[in-house]
Amino acid sequence: MQYYFAPLEGVTGSEFRRAHHRWFPGVDAYYMPFLSPTQDHVFTQRELRNVLPEHNQGFRAVPQLLTKNADDFLWCAGELAAMGYDEVNLNLGCPSGTVVAKGKGSGLLGAPEALDRMLDRIFSGSPVAVSLKTRLGLEDPEEFARLLEIFGRYPVSLLIVHPRVRKGFYRHPVRVEYFEQAVDAYHGPLCFNGGLVTAEDCARFARRFPQVDRVMIGQGLLADPALVQKAKGGPGAGREALRAFHDELYHTYLEIFASQRNTVFHMKELWSYLGRLFQGAEKPLKQIRKAADSPAYEAAVAQIFALPLRQDACWEGQ
Repeated sequence: MQYYFAPLEGVTGSEFRRAHHRWFPGVDAYYMPFLSPTQDHVFTQRELRNVLPEHNQGFRAVPQLLTKNADDFLWCAGELAAMGYDEVNLNLGCPSGTVVAKGKGSGLLGAPEALDRMLDRIFSGSPVAVSLKTRLGLEDPEEFARLLEIFGRYPVSLLIVHPRVRKGFYRHPVRVEYFEQAVDAYHGPLCFNGGLVTAEDCARFARRFPQVDRVMIGQGLLADPALVQKAKGGPGAGREALRAFHDELYHTYLEIFASQRNTVFHMKELWSYLGRLFQGAEKPLKQIRKAADSPAYEAAVAQIFALPLRQDACWEGQ
């Protein structure tokens, strides 16, 4: 089984990927948080920091694009090809209201004819392989059969299926029965994404779908950075590695942002997941949420790292 790290905007940037790979190796590919190419056809400095090959050395990283314009996609794919990338991923899954309102992300799933025309243009001109990350549809999972028919017309390098519809965001259970529909009806390479948060979840998936050899994990890996190691038969996260991973990331952000407040704000999102790996972390996690500078943040983090580690991250009540 190959394990891919799902992108999360604002969390899994290049600094995160480097630190995670150093302390918890084993992920087969990191998919980057999306780039949004515009008609200006220029990268921002933040985007460049994310995608420059020298910031992604030692592991496979795949850029993801969020756009509804084939020409903008092709410009960006060309620039990424020139940097040495051999695959780009088209985001058809983002459920954000502002994204969907612009007809991007999962908003494209609600206009299958327009999506078909866009894919025809993209696959006719892309200089690199194109993978797709999709949901089941915009409103109703019954939309998925039509989408699979469209996807099947093109040489998609990998179809990554998150089996929820857009209106479900990440709240409702994944609809594994619709992924089974893809296994039966779609003849290209498939990858499953959604709801895998423990090594046993991964093993259970492999038993149910032995013909699928790729899964993508997002929240589960944020909560337990060693999840892929464990799924491959290796050890769980030790306290020293977790602390080293955190400290590398934290001090890198301090250097980049040159601001305690911005750095602490950036770390809070990670702790909303990572805190699940520690027993009795409610009080220091509350202190992290309230922290506005490094002294308050570091004091709360020290309390968390003194707590017992769980074998698996706790997802009860989610």
